[in-house]
Amino acid sequence: MDASPFPRDLVQAQTAWYATYRELAYTPATHGTAAHRRRLQELSRLIAAHPYWQTPHGTPAARMALKELARRRAHS
Repeated sequence: MDASPFPRDLVQAQTAWYATYRELAYTPATHGTAAHRRRLQELSRLIAAHPYWQTPHGTPAARMALKELARRRAHS
């Protein structure tokens, strides 16, 4: 794994968000998607409220960098 300037728990949460989103996208609506949607909401709250965003490093560019890092990890 590559080194990351982000806290491990934040990267894990964002990576889990992408993995859950992918699961939701491929789950037929007839098989129930509520659990996936609840998980996405939970992860979204955790990511948005993470203390890292209150530091000087928590810039909009850092949010985009986190998303790109997590997207790569979720798809690998």
